[in-house]
Amino acid sequence: MAAMFEILAKAFVYGLEVYAGLGFVFALVFVWAGVQSLDSEAQGSGVGFRLLILPGVAAFWPMLLYRWKKHVTEPLVEHNPHRQLSQQ
Repeated sequence: MAAMFEILAKAFVYGLEVYAGLGFVFALVFVWAGVQSLDSEAQGSGVGFRLLILPGVAAFWPMLLYRWKKHVTEPLVEHNPHRQLSQQ
């Protein structure tokens, strides 16, 4: 039983390592080439801004890759009762 738990724990850790590694590689490419295409406010931003967003991009890389591939430039708008009431 303990051996099975150890195997599952190792598999989980290896999975996290792969996710983080892919995220870091994607983040390096994205912050230098892709962030301008998704966020118009990021155009002309400096190195400090890019270093600041690097960890977040590495963490949320699947969502950002999807948005980058689909050329989604507008931020998502949340639809909830509060927003609907405020628009009336």
